Amino acid sequence: HQEFEIDLSIEELARGTARNIQIKKDGQSPKTLQVKIPAGVRPGSKVRVPGEGPAMPGAPPGDLFLKVRVKPHPYLTIDGDNVISELPISPALAVIGGEATVNTLDGSVHINVPPLSQSGKMLRLRERGLPKLKQSFRGDHLVRLKVIIRQSVLPEEKQHYEEL
Repeated sequence: HQEFEIDLSIEELARGTARNIQIKKDGQSPKTLQVKIPAGVRPGSKVRVPGEGPAMPGAPPGDLFLKVRVKPHPYLTIDGDNVISELPISPALAVIGGEATVNTLDGSVHINVPPLSQSGKMLRLRERGLPKLKQSFRGDHLVRLKVIIRQSVLPEEKQHYEEL
């Protein structure tokens, strides 16, 4: 068999995609194949393309395998079936609690930040992660809270903190 690497985004892992790839078999001109990548593949998994690998003398062509690599994402990382993102929140939101917006694979959703949330606390958005191959089940989207203190505050804000 023959193996190539293919770079996919996290969104392509989640939804599946089709890619045109160019292969060159020994002594033949390059050939372009359209390959369907199913939703649910993971980094390191191999997608089999039957009959497009090298041929041994007197035997039919073998298979071509595409080894999946994942491109870095601006705000998501993968942990098994789950995706993880970080949500910067203000000290006030951490103390009082309230609603915040999280970007997921399915678009923006609102999440409830509980009162007295510590930096590093993980919140779970159920079934907003990656799908499992050939299954309807999805992993979760985990949101790690990160309390952010601004570099400068207005005098009246500083006064409120001092009063606390």
